[in-house]
Amino acid sequence: MSKLLFICSRNKWRSLTAETVLNGVDGHEVRSAGTEPQARVRVTEGHIGWADVIFVMEKKHLRRMQEKFPHAISEKRVICLHIPDEYE
Repeated sequence: MSKLLFICSRNKWRSLTAETVLNGVDGHEVRSAGTEPQARVRVTEGHIGWADVIFVMEKKHLRRMQEKFPHAISEKRVICLHIPDEYE
């Protein structure tokens, strides 16, 4: 079972949707979080440590995690999905 973490800004639409759709599919365990202070669930070092693979919606999300959690994120596989926040 792979542990997948999806990250966006506020954990309101993009990452939360990915978690909802993919959790349990093919045995994956899925969580989601956001990088902004007002995120529904704010990403922590614990989230990063838990994940086997981290998916960020935009490169800015990876940069924010690299700034806040440089050691935790440095050894993780991170994939940028290039999904802009166009749900406003």
